[in-house]
Parts: sequence; structure tokens; C-alpha cells
Amino acid sequence: MAAAAGPAGAESRVLGYSLHRWSSFSSTYLPENILVDRPNDQSSRWSSESNYPPQYLILKLERPAIVQSITFGKYEKTHVCNLKKFKVFGGMNEENMTDLLSSGLKNDYNKETFTLKHKIDEQMFPCRFIKIVPLLSWGPSFNFSIWYVELNGIDDPDVVQPCLNWYSKYREQEAIRLCLKHFRQHNYTEAFESLQKKTKIALEHPMLTDLHDKLVLKGDFDACEELIEKAVNDGLFNQYISQQEYKPRWGQIIPKSTKGDGEDSRPGMRGGHQMVIDVQTETVYLFGGWDGTQDLADFWAYSVKENQWTCISRDTEKESGPSARSCHKMCIDIQRRQIYTLGRYLDSSVRNSKSLKSDFYRYDIDTNTWMLLSEDTAADGGPKLVFDHQVSHTHPPTADSQRLKVSFDHSLCDFEVLCQVTEQG
Repeated sequence: MAAAAGPAGAESRVLGYSLHRWSSFSSTYLPENILVDRPNDQSSRWSSESNYPPQYLILKLERPAIVQSITFGKYEKTHVCNLKKFKVFGGMNEENMTDLLSSGLKNDYNKETFTLKHKIDEQMFPCRFIKIVPLLSWGPSFNFSIWYVELNGIDDPDVVQPCLNWYSKYREQEAIRLCLKHFRQHNYTEAFESLQKKTKIALEHPMLTDLHDKLVLKGDFDACEELIEKAVNDGLFNQYISQQEYKPRWGQIIPKSTKGDGEDSRPGMRGGHQMVIDVQTETVYLFGGWDGTQDLADFWAYSVKENQWTCISRDTEKESGPSARSCHKMCIDIQRRQIYTLGRYLDSSVRNSKSLKSDFYRYDIDTNTWMLLSEDTAADGGPKLVFDHQVSHTHPPTADSQRLKVSFDHSLCDFEVLCQVTEQG
């Protein structure tokens, strides 16, 4: 495998190292065993004397290097001592290390390579020591074992030395910032101003300094709110917000209540109904359902913008539409502004050859009219009468056709039926 190219043409290669320190080892499972990759030798591994923390291995590189990745070799079979969780630290000395990786190995025989953190503010930093800390083995009561470790990175002095110089300066600046923070927290104003003036190092973003001045020193809460609003408008929170997980928040919708034609202007309680939404007009359509005593045939539209229900029809069957039903399904064609409905539930007491026919309807939103597409989809090569199925609409493949996909379950078998409807004229 070709070596990966680093900055300025420098190549990433296998880095030489020695075992510097370790927490413990058991029997003949010496730390030095990880230097050699022998996947077929069960004894070629380091094994800790116990699984009580802290257990670790500290590797010392031959010379400072930009350590970009670490590879773990394994035994040729799954093993209870493999590391399910571990951490990797690195630094120029063993007393001050940076967290480079938190991960775990799969319990198999394949080598695994992990990318290590090797940049701070897009600038690479070198390491001389690498510390591997096992946290959990695949067998919870077993000791930790590491079979083989390979480090890859850049150790070219022409690349590493400038990074080392930058890293030393970076650590010095961070130490000064900590001092500035300490002085300001304890109100050592003269020491704070003197150190900042001498070093010309800013403690933080100017907005944070301004916020500290207005909030802590002056107690001006109105000015603080204005400052936060300005930070929002300037996009200072965008990166943080983009990293947050979305969390759902439910809120009860209470529509406007009006009376009309002597009946309530909103649908009553029901189950087994169907709803679809037109995202372009922000309108929710509701049809049918079961109110506890009978199937329903009413048809409603809810305006999200106006927060109000409108009754389109009290009984769609009287308007050449579908009869009362529940457990049916609907889908909407937003482009053509049409709604399709298929299927319904029939109680066993009312089932006969006529009632078992599967009718198929389409509603045109603009003309407020229903059209019967099929009296019996089974007779037309489509599905038999179904309920609790699924119906979806896909974009038409041609200008004069539409495709609906119906999925349902019957006798523990899955069927997919494509119903193609072609408009004439």
C-alpha cells in the first residue's frame, strides 16, 4: 500500500517506537509482544494483570512525529480479551498529554485503523509519547489484551520542527490565557491589564469581553440582550447550533372555534381516519374514520396558516364520492392537486360479494369533485379489498400518467401492486 502524502509532499509512514512504561502484565504476555504482528499466535500479545483501572501502555516514538493514525492487530479468532472500549492520548511528554481518540474494537480477526487527532486550529502538532488506555474488554470480567499496534504519521524533521515550534508557542499562549482568566475572575485588574498589554494576547473573542464588561462590571442586562441578539444575527452561534441534535417538542393545536349551519365547525373524535397534507398551501385534509358507533364519510380541510377547520363535505357519498369508511388510506399528488383513497375495513357481519368490492376514488381539490376510478380494483388487475395498508404517490414518469404504489400484508406474505392511472383527453 502506498504511503499517504502529508503536507508539502511529506509521506506518512510507519513510525518506530519502543515500550516506555506500562501498568502491569501477566505471565508471559509481555508489553513488547505488541511490536510484532502474529495473528496466529495466541501468546503474542500484551495482557494486563487485572481489569481494574488504570491499565495502560505508554509508547515512546524514536523521534517527535505527527501521529496521524493507529492500527490494532488481532488474534485470528474472536477473543474475550479484545478491547471493546479504549482511549488514546499523546504528547511531547508523558505528564501532559492530549486526548487523541475514544473508540473501540470489533470482536473479530480484522485489523482496525483509527485516525488520531493531530491538529489544533487546523495546525498539526507533534507527539513523542502515545498512551493507550483500555477501558472495557469484550468479556467484562476478563483482563485487557492488545495483540499488535502500528503507528503511522510524519517524522520528517523539516515538517515536524515547524509544528513543534508552533505547538510550543501555542502552549505558552494558552498558559497566558489561563493567567488572564484567573486575574479577571479575582478582579486583579492591574495585573490583568499589565499582562495583556505586555503579551498582546487576547483572552477571548471581543464579543465575550464586551459581554463580561456589560454583565459582570456594569450589570446592564438590556445591553446584554442586545449584544446576544447581535451575535445571533452575525451568525456566531451557527456552528454550535449545527452540531446539536434535533429534539421534538409536542404542542397542542387549538383551532379557532366557530359555528356554522347548526353544526360544529371542526371534526369530532374518531379513529381509523386518514389525513394528508398539501405542503404548498399548508392544508391538511381529513376523511372518514370510526366514531365508536359508525363509519364516517365527512371530509375536512385544516388551514395551518389560519388555524381553522373547514368542512368540505358532510357526506362524500352524496357527492359521488366514497362511502363512509375507516382504516382506508389516502395519498396526495401535490403537483396536480389531487387526492386518492383506497381500501376500507368491513366488519365480518356485513361482508358479502358486493360489499367486498374495492372501490378507488380520486378527489380534485381545485374543482371540489370526486371521480370513481374503479368500482373493483381486483377485477381491474389491482389489489383486493384491503385495510391498514399503505399508499404512496410518485412523480409521473410521463406528462399524462400517474403511478400509485399500494403495499399491504396478507397471510404473512408481502405484496406490492402498481396501479397505473392514465388520464384521457
